[in-house]
Amino acid sequence: MALKDQLQADLKTAMKEKDKVRKSTVTMIRAAILQVEKDQKTDLNEEQIIEIIAKQLKQRRDGLAEFEKAQRDDLIQQAQAEIAIIESYLPTQLTLDEIKVIVDETIQETGAKDIKDMGKVMGALMPKVKGRADGKLVNQAVKEKLA
Repeated sequence: MALKDQLQADLKTAMKEKDKVRKSTVTMIRAAILQVEKDQKTDLNEEQIIEIIAKQLKQRRDGLAEFEKAQRDDLIQQAQAEIAIIESYLPTQLTLDEIKVIVDETIQETGAKDIKDMGKVMGALMPKVKGRADGKLVNQAVKEKLA
């Protein structure tokens, strides 16, 4: 089932079951997809949809960090629930060990020697892990290897 169809079906199910968190989360994802489609005047493919969903996940994680700083337990719980829902639409996330293996391979490919080559490594690495790993984690792994 295509991701857009899955989102539509899940929205209907959430409405029937009166699951407010899932309904609002899926609605926000669908709205983001529709906005990009209208802006670009095109239908998005699965890979582009995954990019949008990954962006939504990053926004929630950033928000979660802010809520934790402010000690807003109600917002923390909601953000965690939204993150779990959004993650269910993304491919399985890479573990830190898997990321480190891909980082090692990319460093070999690019011939990077030190931290000055970080941009070259990140440029070659990000397309390989797009939608499957958090950019901050990837950045941290590259810094550790090049430092």
